[in-house]
Amino acid sequence: MGIDLTALHWIYLVFIGLIILFMVFRKDTTIVCILGIFSIAWVATGSISGSISSIFNSFIFAITELLSTILVISIIVAMSKGLTSTGINDVMIRPFTKFIRTPALAYWTIGLVMMFISWFFWPSPAVALLGAVLVPVALRVGLPALGIAMAMNLFGHGIALSGDFVIQAAPKLTADAAGIPVSEVISASIPLIIVMGVVTTVTAFIFLKRDMKKGILTVDSSSLSSIDTDQDSSHDLLSSRWKKAIAILIPILFAADITAMVLFDLQGGDATALIGGTSIIILLLISLAAYKGNGLEKTTSFMIDGFQFGFKVFGPVIPIAAFFYLGDSGFQTIIGDFLPTTSHGIVNDLGASLAAAVPLSKAVGAITLTAVGAITGLDGSGFSGISLAGSVANLFAESIGSGIATLTALGQVAAIWVGGGTLVPWALIPAAAICGVDPFELARRNLLPVVIGLIATTIVAMFLI
Repeated sequence: MGIDLTALHWIYLVFIGLIILFMVFRKDTTIVCILGIFSIAWVATGSISGSISSIFNSFIFAITELLSTILVISIIVAMSKGLTSTGINDVMIRPFTKFIRTPALAYWTIGLVMMFISWFFWPSPAVALLGAVLVPVALRVGLPALGIAMAMNLFGHGIALSGDFVIQAAPKLTADAAGIPVSEVISASIPLIIVMGVVTTVTAFIFLKRDMKKGILTVDSSSLSSIDTDQDSSHDLLSSRWKKAIAILIPILFAADITAMVLFDLQGGDATALIGGTSIIILLLISLAAYKGNGLEKTTSFMIDGFQFGFKVFGPVIPIAAFFYLGDSGFQTIIGDFLPTTSHGIVNDLGASLAAAVPLSKAVGAITLTAVGAITGLDGSGFSGISLAGSVANLFAESIGSGIATLTALGQVAAIWVGGGTLVPWALIPAAAICGVDPFELARRNLLPVVIGLIATTIVAMFLI
């Protein structure tokens, strides 16, 4: 049974436009994506019942594609809760406190440690791991709470999350949507993330030092008292020797994982599986060592907490990813073999048509991907729109003739920097809460440095495409 490709493509484009419009107005896009899946399936099959079934099948397809990512993040969060509840995180972080002697050292030390930990634990758990130990130390040496929150945001939710080199959740989403290997997106993102990270963090630090010198930002007693530094009673479950031993063992195990990734060229799913398996072993070790007879029950409790976090983060992503998978590899699996034999997928067909009709330039492509990424990040997720960025990158690369990996990485960087926790106020709550600052004020402080960074990164991307 044939289909009207022109009608199918127009429907796909119309729903992409609606998704962007809803994101601009900070509205949830779940219903739009579901309607888009139904409409495309109806045009393709002409069957109401088949179209309704396609909605469910698209969700299954998206969950199947994302399951390894959801699972590893859930496990890592579970492990981080175990570290926090037993006080091992305090031991892991405390050596870094000796480097914090001035506000400038506090800003860069917290930022770099946050970036490193976020690569393995993700930023939200990393905020909890860092907050109890480093935030009070930074306040005592004169770094305002707002500056601490900025460092956590820009290095963690910005640099670390936009690259996501270890867990590889972000590059998998964009790579799948663009139809290219994860390794290509990671490689293309490295220079962009370096430019974005350096420009943004240095600019933010300059503005921070200026306002501290003028007395606009200061450390007051209320900021220090707002930090909860009370130790949980469960922190006494392990002896000091056990805490130190486990605190040393954890980075050794993850360093061994990274070495294995390099030696055996493990990427994508293989790298994720290695990190996930290591995290499970660490969680079991912590639970059994700290809680002994109740270790099995506590392991389950930590796992439940982790899975709740994982599905809470990816819940909004599943319908959106399901819609964008229809543009490429998911169409045949979800709906069936209804595309003509000459078709290379909806997005590829659109790209070829666009290339014939509109001679796009590299500059236009880079600017558009930055804009699309930033707009999709306005929902505060950072992840819900990067599938769109990957699809648009595929579309523009078909027209330009090159640069699909760079365009994909650029859209990913823009989406996560805006929506992942540096600009949208409701995405800033974890860092704002741990530092005792207003998330809207934190977003306002981050705005200019992030915008300057995006401009610089977009210009660099024009030369790399």
